[in-house]
Amino acid sequence: MAPSAIATTPDSAPTGALTTTFDDTLRFYLNGTRVVLDEVDPEATLLEYLRGIGLTGTKLGCGEGGCGACTVVVSQYNPTTKKIYHASVNACLAPLASIDGKHVITIEGIGSTKNPHPTQERVAKGHGSQCGFCTPGIVMSLYALLRNNDAPTEHDVEEAFDGNLCRCTGYRPILDAAQTFSVKKNQANGCGNSTANGGSGCCMENGNGGGCGGAKFDDSQPIKRFTPPGFIEYNPDTELIFPPQLKKHDFRPLAFGNKRKKWFRPVTLDQLLEVKAAFPQAKIIGGSTETQIEIKFKALQYPVSVFVGDIPELRLYEFKDDHLDVGANITLTDLENVSLDAIKHYGEAKSQIFSAVHKQLKYFAGRQIRNVGTPAGNLITASPISDLNPVLMAADAVLVAKSPKKETELPMADFFTGYRKTSLPEDAILTSIRIPLTKEKNEFFRAYKQAKRKDDDIAIVTSAMKVRLNDDGVVEVANLVYGGMAPMTVAAKKANEFLKGKRFAELETLEGAMNALEQDFDLSFGVPGGMASYRKSLALGFFYRFYHEVMQILGGKADKEAVDELEREISVGKEDREAAAAYMQETVGKSNPHVAALKQVTGEAQYTDDIPPMKNELYGCLVLSNRAHAKLLSVDFTPALDIPGVVDYVDKNDMPNEKANRWGAPHFEEVFFAEDEVHTAGQVIGMVLATSAARAAEGARAVKVEYEELPAIFTIEEAIEKESFYNYFREIKKGDPEGAFAKCDHVFTGIARMGGQEHFYLETNAAIAIPKPEDGEIEIWSSTQNPNEAQVYAAQVLGVQSNKVVVKVKRMGGGFGGKESRSVPLSTYTALAARKTKKPVRCMLTREEDMLTSGQRHPFLGRWKVGVNKDGKIQALDLDVFNNAGWSWDLSGAVCERAMTHSDGCYLIPNIHVRGRLCKTNTMSNTAFRGFGGPQGMFIAECYMSEVADRLGMPVEKFREINMYKPLEETHFNQPLTDWHVPLMYQQVQDESQYSARREAITKFNSEHKWRKRGLALIPTKFGISFTALWFNQAGALVHIYHDGSILVAHGGTEMGQGLHTKMTQIAAQALNVPMENVFISETATNTVANASATAASASSDLNGYAIYNACQQLNERLAPYREKLGPDATMKDLAHAAYFDRVNLSAQGFYKTPEIGYTWGANTGKMFFYFTQGVTAAEVEIDTLTGTWTCLRADIKMDVGQSINPAIDYGQIQGAFIQGLGLFTMEESLWLRNGPLKGNLFTRGPGAYKIPGFRDIPQEFNVSLLKDVEWKDLRTIQRSRGVGEPPLFMGSAVFFAIRDALVAARKDYGVEATVGEDKKGDGLLRLESPATPERIRLACADPIVTRARVEPKEGEKSFFIAI
Repeated sequence: MAPSAIATTPDSAPTGALTTTFDDTLRFYLNGTRVVLDEVDPEATLLEYLRGIGLTGTKLGCGEGGCGACTVVVSQYNPTTKKIYHASVNACLAPLASIDGKHVITIEGIGSTKNPHPTQERVAKGHGSQCGFCTPGIVMSLYALLRNNDAPTEHDVEEAFDGNLCRCTGYRPILDAAQTFSVKKNQANGCGNSTANGGSGCCMENGNGGGCGGAKFDDSQPIKRFTPPGFIEYNPDTELIFPPQLKKHDFRPLAFGNKRKKWFRPVTLDQLLEVKAAFPQAKIIGGSTETQIEIKFKALQYPVSVFVGDIPELRLYEFKDDHLDVGANITLTDLENVSLDAIKHYGEAKSQIFSAVHKQLKYFAGRQIRNVGTPAGNLITASPISDLNPVLMAADAVLVAKSPKKETELPMADFFTGYRKTSLPEDAILTSIRIPLTKEKNEFFRAYKQAKRKDDDIAIVTSAMKVRLNDDGVVEVANLVYGGMAPMTVAAKKANEFLKGKRFAELETLEGAMNALEQDFDLSFGVPGGMASYRKSLALGFFYRFYHEVMQILGGKADKEAVDELEREISVGKEDREAAAAYMQETVGKSNPHVAALKQVTGEAQYTDDIPPMKNELYGCLVLSNRAHAKLLSVDFTPALDIPGVVDYVDKNDMPNEKANRWGAPHFEEVFFAEDEVHTAGQVIGMVLATSAARAAEGARAVKVEYEELPAIFTIEEAIEKESFYNYFREIKKGDPEGAFAKCDHVFTGIARMGGQEHFYLETNAAIAIPKPEDGEIEIWSSTQNPNEAQVYAAQVLGVQSNKVVVKVKRMGGGFGGKESRSVPLSTYTALAARKTKKPVRCMLTREEDMLTSGQRHPFLGRWKVGVNKDGKIQALDLDVFNNAGWSWDLSGAVCERAMTHSDGCYLIPNIHVRGRLCKTNTMSNTAFRGFGGPQGMFIAECYMSEVADRLGMPVEKFREINMYKPLEETHFNQPLTDWHVPLMYQQVQDESQYSARREAITKFNSEHKWRKRGLALIPTKFGISFTALWFNQAGALVHIYHDGSILVAHGGTEMGQGLHTKMTQIAAQALNVPMENVFISETATNTVANASATAASASSDLNGYAIYNACQQLNERLAPYREKLGPDATMKDLAHAAYFDRVNLSAQGFYKTPEIGYTWGANTGKMFFYFTQGVTAAEVEIDTLTGTWTCLRADIKMDVGQSINPAIDYGQIQGAFIQGLGLFTMEESLWLRNGPLKGNLFTRGPGAYKIPGFRDIPQEFNVSLLKDVEWKDLRTIQRSRGVGEPPLFMGSAVFFAIRDALVAARKDYGVEATVGEDKKGDGLLRLESPATPERIRLACADPIVTRARVEPKEGEKSFFIAI
């Protein structure tokens, strides 16, 4: 969005209040070029400005600084360090008006496809970019690291990305590429990640160019950087210089304003106090990290803002004799470094507080936030879960505040007065913080934090603890302070009082303090924020850890194992790069980089919202319901139309007829716009159209909606109880289950439950509709996996035939199924709006809107009964499967069917009866997501396998092996398993990962450790490849050969990062015997390939690849005479010329349909899937049972993908799917609010609350290989390859089951274990729900601390959140 140009005259200050002269011109450098702006919108962000002037390489991913897609580098002179610092910054949060005197560097400024920067080239050629939407931000984080430190360590490299997220790659290839810039002391090889250095293998160590070799290092020599062969050398001396003019920049006080907002930028403390006196209510802005979120997501208005980031006085520090005096507006990055300097200056004993500050800041948000965030902002925000505030309070720090008349000292103990309230006087500014030193002897200070994710996450509970003892070991001072236990940061008063005067080393002191803490934090079950038992256990656990660390230092009796926290090593990994050697051809079988990788790393790749705005273009914003279930009494758009810039709106009344408002095959029961009733919070009521996205959003907020609330249903259990189902029932029955149960030695029962998952593609749904002046034509650019369906429904609402609607897709920034059906409404709304206004209409959903409206993976519940004999052979399974469909059908029926077909896992069960139902609830409409029900079905299978193995007292690995399918045995839907390699891979993975030796080592480890437990799991998968709806298993392609020998390919598949266009280019190049560079795929469009199926079901390479091959075969037949005539050396240009002059058609349309398939439900006959992609994974974890924290120590994945078309693409899909699966099964949890004004609304609606895996959540050792040296006799796909997009996702469950394995060992220490041979209710059998969050892990333990921390609900009391 380009910022509006507006006048800059701040007014309405009291007469004579401001004596300072404020300038109104912004001066900065952008990619080395000077920019002067004298008309500045005080509401515009840096991101809006950059994208508005055409620098669209910087992306909008979340708008809250949580994903890093918008990362740019802002270089400036740092008054704290007196040096130039190149800060990675979230452009989505940075106010445009804050960059005066700075140098902004964007992805376009560091390189291009013709001349890439080394960071760009290595990430591209190292396969570190898939969808590419997150890539510019990731590259800029790496660039910032190198600008500040051209010889980073491996740790520096890993930490550089803590503010970036990627949903596609699984992070491993990005880290491998980045580690080529790292250095190790005495390394024989320059790449810190090379195999020579014990690393995962430099990403450049492959078959074309040799391995990493080269520069020798020793201590006496300066560090030399290593450049992988064939790559651009990194030379810091050639970087963009910091503009010399900026070194002399005159920082003047600035003021900008419009009718809505005023912005001041003072440059001295006196100027700041003057502005504050004139505008007492002014919002003081340091890093804008919290303010921008309040403006964007809470619609808070700050008519006057004062930016204090350029006041040097507030960013200085000084080491005093008894304290550190630090400027309140020092950046958190600088505070990190100052803390380290303080430790060196004062010595470790006196610097325990600074160690604690550094530790908390290490995991505080991401680097981009720490580069601009400040301690003053933290303090004034007064968040009850701040990481830093408990440290300052426990340290008895003193805050210094200044007003025009006086300086005030504010003790931290009295600073917080309530929820987000402080004792700071209204006219005062926080200027500095005095942090005291600890005593050299007998004083101890530590800080702790627990979050859902280690890096870049808000705390669940945070704490800082101080005790001072006298020489007799008696407590003189105790200050235990907690965040996350009350509406504000609080001291544990009863515990502090109890400790004073007690002899610390006595066990009664520990027990008494724990009792006092229980009284301090007697949380109710329904406490705001939820997690009452877990938070209480953390409060107790942190103190337990602190107590024993102090005892260890004192040399007393200590539980030493409780002291150390779980830390990660540098992650490494291996891929088998020789996997395709046996079948590699000229083009196919080679690990070519993604065809768009260089465009993506340089910001040149164009996504839907990057298309330049057109004249008179309007922006749409959705009007969403905020009730989960209600009658619509009235909707009034009038207030919106009164807002300047708002032009019009569309709703149900703009449909050509009532039927046009209905969509969603096969039942067409869903409505585009709500009619008389809303069925979920986030259901679309209308769309407001305006001249800018900001005005459209303001208009949407102004629409008045009156509701009459109706009862709402959220969970599967509620739906079952109230019999709220869709009219759907499916079953698969084989054999005689009831008869088999009667004859079994044992019958066991159980329930498996797993939550849903947000797609979190980095590019949210976006669409642009461009009306044409003739015949009702319209062109739609959409971020969709399903252009055909977008075309059908646009035609429906416009009342035209489909041939008047062209839908185009260049690429998507991720899809994962979330843009298969749920992208259709947005393109339909924009089409309707464009028709109504006769203007182009654009809409890109915010992250919040996307998460509210686009649906998730279906939560599932399985009720199972398994009959098994003493020898471990399963005889029968009876299973009821329920999925939470949400408020509309969508694809829930097909998802349920796939879950049912995969509920056998990899195991032969001769007698089976599976039934499936769809629960009708008031959540968003759940939809397709990578795996499409398969992972849910297999999860149910592995749950009953694990629990039955425990009941039999048998190792689950052996139980799996006993029941595993053998070749040609039939599934429960009567399909023989051909090319069945799971048993072979099951053995290979055990051998290659030293599984049995590690199992012995883990058993020994667990017997020796109380608070640390390790677990191991070995999980197989088989995933059926084909659409279960028969008619979707078809594809078309169009291939043109031009005079110059170049080839244009069009096919029905869309590119979302999975490398489909890359594989299709390879297939066409191989088939036509031309270099890959001669083949080009421009876009996917409905006017080149009609009636295409959605890009889904892992079948797109199979379908489109064969369609392209078919077209190429036709062309080869036509060109055969010319090849014979012109000889083997003739180029395609020669052939095309000769054929053209003979009037031979150089265009061909290809087609393919999957043969043999066609299953009949009920009769249980016919072939369900064309084949099965298979795999096996071993995973090892370690958990800290005191907190529930865990880390994956190692994962070994082996997949059978047939003969890989492109091994690098396939490895990327495997790694990315595995990490997405790891997120699904261990950390990604969607929560709804149970009560309050937002009752029934989704709470987890952005990266702040919804956590996907980050760079440091991947396995510490991450090994992937492809099955080789086998024969695929029955596989009749293109190049004998197998679909790979979805199948590896379930492999992430290996981490879940390894966690379960560790928890079984932890519970066994306290006598809590399954009763063998008996289906006993309420015994020690572990039933672990997915996701296995730190909360669930901790509460599954049975130690005395968690037992005493459990909070039981009172009668009628319910939890704060609803977990779906």
